[in-house]
Amino acid sequence: MRAVRVVTHDGPAALSVDEVPEPEATGDEVLIDVAAAGVNFPDLLLTQNRYQYKPELPFVLGGEVAGTVRHAGADSGFVVGQRVAATTTIGAFAEVVAAPAGSVFPLPDRVSFVAGACLPMNYLTMSFGLGIRGGLREGETVLVHGAAGGIGTATVQLALALGARVIGVTSTPDKAEFVRSLGVDTVVASDGFKDAVAEATGGAGVDMVVDPVGGDRFTDSLRSLAPLGRLLVIGFTAGDIPTVKVNRLLLNNIDVRGVGWGAYAMPRSGAQRREWDRIVPLLESGAIDPPVGGTYPLERAHEAVEALGGRAALGKLVVTTSAGTEANG
Repeated sequence: MRAVRVVTHDGPAALSVDEVPEPEATGDEVLIDVAAAGVNFPDLLLTQNRYQYKPELPFVLGGEVAGTVRHAGADSGFVVGQRVAATTTIGAFAEVVAAPAGSVFPLPDRVSFVAGACLPMNYLTMSFGLGIRGGLREGETVLVHGAAGGIGTATVQLALALGARVIGVTSTPDKAEFVRSLGVDTVVASDGFKDAVAEATGGAGVDMVVDPVGGDRFTDSLRSLAPLGRLLVIGFTAGDIPTVKVNRLLLNNIDVRGVGWGAYAMPRSGAQRREWDRIVPLLESGAIDPPVGGTYPLERAHEAVEALGGRAALGKLVVTTSAGTEANG
């Protein structure tokens, strides 16, 4: 089968499309014919040996897929030919992948494979983040940094579906227009966002900040919180990991909360499926529908990963196989 491999740690430009043996399902794994694979920030870090998980070279990149079941154990809950989405950590940028049964989810018929490949990482992360870690309540206001990216768009759609007001933060006019197309009324520029947020909220501040960016905007995010507000730390696409002076937390009784979805879900049997079942009604109703910024064949997977590094993507980028192209969802 064809697969996109990391053979050196020289970044996405060095990715190699090779013929490799098909994986075999072991234990409780489900074997999936891949139609589409989501592209995520950890993929970029893995090509540069900057991610906390460091698989031995060479390895197949990609941790998020949608496709059909080729093989499943009798106790897995899945059957051959069933449409599914899954998370895999690595191995997804290929024509076939094996995934643990607990990380495989039934994909509703109305959801295309391309859209399905956008769901398991970003949408489950932010369903967990907004609900379990953030305790988001209807009517609250959520400030979303990086609102045009994969995590950002997932947050926007989920928060709106849960009845929150969303303020998006973007770095360019094109990204601002894109976020408005998702139903966000208030979009502010990343430069000077604190003052813009104060004006948009009448000085009250926001109830929650979702920050997948980090870097130098962290302090102003804290200053943008209303009393009892919560800042959710998702990641650090800006590259710098910020620090916090804890006296700031005392001033307005505010919280900084980490959102480590994998660390939460992996030791808790059934956690991933429970979170998936929470978003299925939103998928079936159309309340959430992942915006896809571009699709790339396996041979151009490096371009998709590079686009994440340049922070140029609008929505989610997806790598497709020939099977996915033929199925067209």
